[in-house]
Amino acid sequence: MAFNDRGNSFRGRDSNRGGFGGPKEMHNATCSDCGAETQVPFRPDPDRPVYCRECLPNHRKPRENRY
Repeated sequence: MAFNDRGNSFRGRDSNRGGFGGPKEMHNATCSDCGAETQVPFRPDPDRPVYCRECLPNHRKPRENRY
């Protein structure tokens, strides 16, 4: 048996599964910037903003060069 024939035990996460063996539960939300309907992998808190994939990078701190 070759290393790559072992199945998924050493291959990392499947793209359609969460980190704990099951699919992530997605919740509907409205982007606080553009108003687009989106889905997020957490239950949105009405007191905190939620951003879609396109708007989220505009609200993240720029990463410092780690090297």
